[in-house]
Amino acid sequence: MAEQENGAETGAQEQQPQVKMTTLTQFVRDLSFENILAQRGAGGEVQPDVTVNVHLEPKKRSVEHQYEVIAKLKISSKNKGTDEDLFLLELEYAGVFHIEGVPEDQLHPFLMIECPRMMFPFFRRIVSDVTRDGGFPPLNLENIDFVAIYRQEIARLQAEKAKRADA
Repeated sequence: MAEQENGAETGAQEQQPQVKMTTLTQFVRDLSFENILAQRGAGGEVQPDVTVNVHLEPKKRSVEHQYEVIAKLKISSKNKGTDEDLFLLELEYAGVFHIEGVPEDQLHPFLMIECPRMMFPFFRRIVSDVTRDGGFPPLNLENIDFVAIYRQEIARLQAEKAKRADA
């Protein structure tokens, strides 16, 4: 009976291909930091209100099984009391991945969720270092819910498709 169970387990393992993911490289594509507070020369009490926007762009590369995911972050900070801009940070951070064994229908969510999770600690560190080096306390990004970002993107695409269908 143990042989039958092992045989059934082996059959199930053969049906599901094993996912292989390798991070080939990660790099900063573009980085901009504007210290608006220093340019303006304002002083006084500053209570920052930080807004973080994240946009993800996955794409297939010309090499088989290679994909590039670009995380575009736009981080702005305003003074809570006066609503004056303090700083603006824009970062495009890319990762190149070799991915095998992911079914075609699951590839897009994999690229939009798992790849950015692998990149997050690295671009989080860049944001922290740039804000600190720019004269502000280091901004340590909270964990980003990439599943929610994926769902928002799917909803946005469906809304666009519905608009086009109505037109």
